Amino acid sequence: MAVEIEEKHTTTEGRTWRNYFPNGDLWVFGYGSLIWKPPPHYDQRVPGYISGYVRRFWQVSTDHRGTTENPGRVVTVIEREFWETLDDPLAHLEVPSSSSKAAVWGAAYHIPASHAEEVHDYLDDREIDGYTVHYTPFYPTPTATTSEADTPTTPLTCMVYIGLPTNPQFLREPADREPQSVADVISASCGKSGRNAEYLYLLEKALDGLGLGSADVHVTDLVGHVRAIEKETAKADEEEAEKDLTRSLSISDAEAHEDFPRTE
Repeated sequence: MAVEIEEKHTTTEGRTWRNYFPNGDLWVFGYGSLIWKPPPHYDQRVPGYISGYVRRFWQVSTDHRGTTENPGRVVTVIEREFWETLDDPLAHLEVPSSSSKAAVWGAAYHIPASHAEEVHDYLDDREIDGYTVHYTPFYPTPTATTSEADTPTTPLTCMVYIGLPTNPQFLREPADREPQSVADVISASCGKSGRNAEYLYLLEKALDGLGLGSADVHVTDLVGHVRAIEKETAKADEEEAEKDLTRSLSISDAEAHEDFPRTE
């Protein structure tokens, strides 16, 4: 079971992240938009997974992929032990928790000590809509694009932002968590970061890009539902998402975050 410890971070002084990273640097795990839109100032990106969780589009978005009046849907991760008590139509497709393949895939980023506090502030603002800071073991995995020499060989402690089931943005009503209901909302929602459907397509393509069987049955199923709703526009949206993903991951960190204030 993954270790999860909540950090209250209402003030910089109240943070406990240095208890987990005594050298002052920082490892951050991304399972959603951080996979294709990395945090600033990272100097290492490592694909891999965390265990003991499932990924679901059960978090409301009133900012990046929706509005207060028309909220969108974004991902969070849910502890398997709690998720197994919920009614999930796709439960039969998930790999059993006893399997070594039961994992939430994503990417971890190393932030050097010189920018760790700054990046923490950035992420707190980016993930403000119901997410809180937690810590969990992350298992690095070499892929076709990363050599074993560049991949850490032991589990890393990573900071991760999670929308807990107790947060006000979590979908508590089972009917709202039905795949068709989630897909209907995604296809109709848009926020300051763009269309909700684009977020879904980007996530599917980013996970596929990690390799090593990192596809997610819940994400793949939702893509199918949204495609059916959007029909003609879905192909164009997916092609644009493919281009966005390539651009985001190929340009330098400085270019990707040129408007982000730097610490010299």
